[in-house]
Amino acid sequence: MFSFRITHSDQRSRARLGEIATPHGVVQTPVFMPVGTQATVKSMTMKELEELGVEIILSNTYHLYLQPGHKIIEKIGGLHQFACWNKPILTDSGGFQIFSLGTLQKVKEEGIYFTSHLDGSKHFLSPEMVIDIQKSLGADMITTLDQCIPYPASYEYAREAMEITLQWAKRSRAHFGEKTQALFGIVQGSTYPELREESLSRLMELDFEGIAIGGLSVGEPKDLMYELLELMEPLLTSDKPRYLMGLGTPEDLFDAVALGYDMFDCVMPTRNARNGCLFTRKGKLMIKNARYADDPRPIDQECTCYTCRHFSRAYLRHIFIAKEILSAILNTHHNLHFYLDIMRKIRQSIKDETLVELKKSFFSSSEED
Repeated sequence: MFSFRITHSDQRSRARLGEIATPHGVVQTPVFMPVGTQATVKSMTMKELEELGVEIILSNTYHLYLQPGHKIIEKIGGLHQFACWNKPILTDSGGFQIFSLGTLQKVKEEGIYFTSHLDGSKHFLSPEMVIDIQKSLGADMITTLDQCIPYPASYEYAREAMEITLQWAKRSRAHFGEKTQALFGIVQGSTYPELREESLSRLMELDFEGIAIGGLSVGEPKDLMYELLELMEPLLTSDKPRYLMGLGTPEDLFDAVALGYDMFDCVMPTRNARNGCLFTRKGKLMIKNARYADDPRPIDQECTCYTCRHFSRAYLRHIFIAKEILSAILNTHHNLHFYLDIMRKIRQSIKDETLVELKKSFFSSSEED
């Protein structure tokens, strides 16, 4: 029911084209997955996502466990039926979200104890419970529970978190049972190269369907992150999808693809859209700025999205300042189109062996127009 194959490898970089086959369709990689934390990509209908060309969305185990509850979703028919999305879904385990609770969570060998951010209720999740919850949700690809730690972290703390994550991965693999879904193990190790190598090596022994790289994009310098990604890539087998969690900017997508990674997710395009920050080939455009009050141009004159084809910067600034719901809708439409268009162009450039040239031409200017 799940398979992955490489269809083309770039001879000038480590980039590769691939296909992930799932029970709900095929995903072309490299791929950017819009984040639908609560089984919805904020401000977008599922029909709009399909029209934008979205092939897969990501939802969050932690949030859906708390509200409305995985048993309710299972009763309705699973996450695809519940959200009316008949294409692939990946669920992350919620480890990062629980980490974000700070002092409201406590990690033990048996699992994670935490306090709900919604109502202060007490909860416990073991790695086995997280697998069961994701099975109830029915996502095509699911992830193991991991302990995500902040940057900077001591070597001792990083090793302890890595060991717990690996123990949980082993328990998750054993509990997973029948492979009706694809299970991804998560690499940890903070910014210590030897821990990253060890974490990855021991995960590979468990024969997961995919490998996810966690614990990056948490405040570490970009150069250090890329050093670690370059270090890990040769250790990864070529026959499994590589999921780089929580990345990032448009520039990051180009660089990570060139290093050989396949799957990406980030809240940046949708969250920035709601805050009036729009992506263009010339950098970020802050639509609230007074300079756009009478600007008749679209956000990006080279963009073919619905927002850019129909609305001026002046109108988009007006509805943002007026706090109209339509502002979030139109801005999100544009930002998601921008990200998805980047991925389409990246995939074509890998096929044409022109990825390096595409990046140079795509970001021709860093100044806001």
